[in-house]
Formats: sequence, structure tokens, C-alpha cells
Amino acid sequence: MQERSERTRRRLVFAGAELFHRNGYANATLGEIAGAAGVTKGALYFHFASKDELADAVQRRGCGLLHEAVRGLREGGASPLQALIDTTHWLARTLHEDPAIPASFRITKECAGQQPPAMDFHGAWLETVCELLRMARDVGELPLDPSADGLDGGEPAGDGGRAADRWESAEALVAAAVCGIEVLAGTGLSYAELQRKVAALWGLLLPSLVGAERAREYRTRAARDTRAADGERSYEFLGSGV
Repeated sequence: MQERSERTRRRLVFAGAELFHRNGYANATLGEIAGAAGVTKGALYFHFASKDELADAVQRRGCGLLHEAVRGLREGGASPLQALIDTTHWLARTLHEDPAIPASFRITKECAGQQPPAMDFHGAWLETVCELLRMARDVGELPLDPSADGLDGGEPAGDGGRAADRWESAEALVAAAVCGIEVLAGTGLSYAELQRKVAALWGLLLPSLVGAERAREYRTRAARDTRAADGERSYEFLGSGV
């Protein structure tokens, strides 16, 4: 019974993600979600007391996938900066492959300001990006020395060239750039097109972050094995296997 209950819950989370992504949080109804999952509304309410609870479960799944992906990359030996690059490619792929990710972004935007506060997948994404960037700084991947061929192009440091200011600039630049990946995916770009744009983005960002010479040390295109970073997954949905 426990296994059956868990399977039903997974079906509901997947169906909720599909419909939140497709129709938006406000327009997706619990009746539609229960129907898409192939269960009764009573079964849905057994697992989730409200649409808010289901939306939080979708975002928790999104956050779980994100953290699993980063953990897999780091355990696989990727440096913090390479892990950050690969995580953006992971995002580009999962925005097309797993509805929990685009649904989580959409829920966050549509429920902004809600009381009590909803989970914030967008915040979790930014926190992950900034944490990997801080790790890259701390292990010396980001040359914040004023004489480095990095953010300030090697110009002499003044008040505005302090390391803290350069770090803030780097963090803001990367955060703004990677947030655009989700926006681009929403325009209908294919995964192949989005993948190319993410690679091109890093081709421009890396020389500013680490210098032109060191930029060559990093792979800007998606690795062939990025799918293995978070594992192959299948879902029980509308009669498919788990």
C-alpha cells in the first residue's frame, strides 16, 4: 500500500507540474490535475490539502533535481566554475525534459508576494549559481587581483577597482546572464538552439571572469555525459512505467 501511495503521489506531482507549466498556477485546477494523473479528486486531497501544497511539492522536486545535479557534478570532479557552466547546461536540458523545472519558475513568478510565502525555486536557482561562483572565487578560479586579466581588463585599481567591487560586478553579471536561460527557453527555442546559446554565453562571460588565456581551460559546451550527472529518470504518468 505504501508503494502504491507513493506512486500516486508521484503521478500527481508530475501532472501538477505539467499543468502549472502549461496553464499557469492560477488557471490549473485540481480537477484537471487529478484527471491528468488518472486519480480521483479524493485521492488528490489525500496527498495534498490544497493547490498551494501541490505547488510546493512541485517546487521541492525542482529544487531536489537541481541539488542532485550539482552534487553529481562536484562528486564527478568538476571544479566549481566548470560545475557552474555544466549546471547551466543542465538547466537548459531539464527546462525541456522535466516539467517540474519550468513549472517551478512559473509558480515562483505567479505566486510572488503570496502569504504565507510559497517556495521560491527562482531564489534557489540564484543561490546555487552564486554559491558555485563563491566557491570558484575561494579556490582561486576567479582572479580578483586588480592586475589580473579579468573584469577590469588589467586597469590600475582605484576605489572602484577594489576586489569587493569586482566580485560584486562578477556576481551580478553571471546572475543576470544565467537567469536569461529560462527566459530564452520560454520563447520556444529547441534544446539544441538553447544549448548553443548557453555555450555562446559562456564564451563571452569566461574571458571577463578569468581572463582570455585561462578561459581556454574550461569547456563551454554541454558535456556528453551531463545527463548522467543527475541520473536517468522516468515517470509514472498516464500509464507509463516508473
